[in-house]
Amino acid sequence: MTGYLRQLGTAFRLLTLCTVLLGVLYPLVIFGLGQGIAARQANGSIAEVGGRPAASSLIVQAVPEAETRLFFPRPSAVQWDPTGSGATNLGPTDPALAQSAAKARAAVAAREGVPEAAVPTDAVTASASGLDPDISPAYAQLQVPRVARATGLGAAKVEQLVADATTNGALALLGQPSVNTTELNLAIAAAVRDR
Repeated sequence: MTGYLRQLGTAFRLLTLCTVLLGVLYPLVIFGLGQGIAARQANGSIAEVGGRPAASSLIVQAVPEAETRLFFPRPSAVQWDPTGSGATNLGPTDPALAQSAAKARAAVAAREGVPEAAVPTDAVTASASGLDPDISPAYAQLQVPRVARATGLGAAKVEQLVADATTNGALALLGQPSVNTTELNLAIAAAVRDR
């Protein structure tokens, strides 16, 4: 019985030590490092409008098809619903994927008034999560004339807002420049409000 109690005491001390180290100290250290090194990112990358939280720049904001004043994000298999993310799970040889891309290409070309050949790939394919706010600079440039007409801001102003929302290859982990549509659309709305 003494051996059993000794083992029970050892197990309890180990459980207590692990709980304190891994359940209290480690989370506090990681939280402190996150706040000290990258507080904005650690707190959700919240974009503000007028000093009030408006959206997270990490998650796409849905743009209704009827909306012409804003930049459209990539298509989403989950309809841009942040409560659940996911892709279509269609493989590259699946005819349904090709049909979906062709239909989306025709819709984007009609909306933007360009030939279908001018529509970039990211305008017709969803990201893996369906919540990615980033589009290619080519897709953003394709939308500039429509947004400039609809907002009355002028092409030069809209192009400047696109440039401000573009991350260069060094900041993008995969080395590709991208435009954050959430931040860009908030900037567009602010520019329209302030003119």
